[in-house]
Amino acid sequence: MDSLELTESFSEFKELKNIDKQTMQHVLEDVFRAMLKKKFNTDDHIDVIVNIDKGDVQIFLNKEIVDDGEVENVNTEIAYSDAIKVEPDFEIGEELTEEFKFGDFGRRNVLSLRQNLISRILELEKDHLYKIYKERIGDIVTGEVYQVWKKEILVLDDEGNELLLPKSEQIPSDYFKKGESLRAVVAKVDMRNSSPVIILSRAAPEFLERLFELEVPEVFDGLITIKNIVREPGERAKVAVESYDDRIDPVGACVGMKGSRIHGIVRELRNENIDVINYTSNPQLFIQRALSPAKITSIEINEEEKRAKVYLKPDQVSLAIGRGGHNIKLGGKLTGYELDVYREGEVDVEDVDLEEFADEIDSWILDELKAVGCDTAKSVLEIGSAELVKRTDLEEETIAELFKILQAEFE
Repeated sequence: MDSLELTESFSEFKELKNIDKQTMQHVLEDVFRAMLKKKFNTDDHIDVIVNIDKGDVQIFLNKEIVDDGEVENVNTEIAYSDAIKVEPDFEIGEELTEEFKFGDFGRRNVLSLRQNLISRILELEKDHLYKIYKERIGDIVTGEVYQVWKKEILVLDDEGNELLLPKSEQIPSDYFKKGESLRAVVAKVDMRNSSPVIILSRAAPEFLERLFELEVPEVFDGLITIKNIVREPGERAKVAVESYDDRIDPVGACVGMKGSRIHGIVRELRNENIDVINYTSNPQLFIQRALSPAKITSIEINEEEKRAKVYLKPDQVSLAIGRGGHNIKLGGKLTGYELDVYREGEVDVEDVDLEEFADEIDSWILDELKAVGCDTAKSVLEIGSAELVKRTDLEEETIAELFKILQAEFE
């Protein structure tokens, strides 16, 4: 193996890895100098010239000319009688430059040199990949599913770089097969064992925000601003939007004619329900919009505790809570207030507050019932067991036992 073969092999490697010539040249020079320093104990008298285009490396040793018999180090000094054989005009004290033949390294050193170069190039490539994706955090990338595992999916980008989509960052109903194309947002980039690990997400709010930028030109151009996004991936999302141009209806622009713009986003998110809401700095109005489609009768806000009591007619409570409590939970996150739902209207004197059953029913079961808008015994019985199974995490047996206790109160 000679210098030409070595540098040509790395010139090819450079092309594959997209490392610029100047960086490659510095790496080659550093690795050669390290090897020469190891051989000669110094590199002060050495010049290394690398020409990437030609695939050529030249090494020159600069030796001081000394009197015959006074050579102490043959690597840095040369006898006068030997120097004048090269050039008769040389004088003692001057420097003579000799080219160091690559073959003088020895095959073992050449192999070691090649291994060092590979190691350095791989390090550069890792650093390059880390920096590139660190700058792309929050951006959408498209890749091909290469491997599907139980806890994560391995995705390859256009350049063959490996990206990971963990199960926790997938939409629950996501299902991908090898070879399929997927879109996700770059969530974070870590270094593990000196290698960059790029984590993707389809569950992050940023993914929905980027999709709006792709589908809605006014959002991309900055005419419409997304003030906040909250999501329960695959279930429901709420997006607060605002326009600084009175001529633009932000909600209408985001939804599109007959939902044309929003439909593409909904399909990408596996039929996630998306509520687009007009942002306002008026907290009462914002809460009212956030709990749509429920119609609120009145709201009491406690600014210090960031809590709000929301009063609704009985038939509107289930709408405000939403399936699985998603509507009330997301409404609170969107507005920044802890929302408490109350029924408005006449109090049934024969009804019993659920807290009265605290000695018979576990507190976590009572919390589950309150999360779906039930605060009295009759409100639970009116919903029915089948509906409670759908809306809560309670088992059928637990609900059956619960109904026995509540019904006994009225018998």
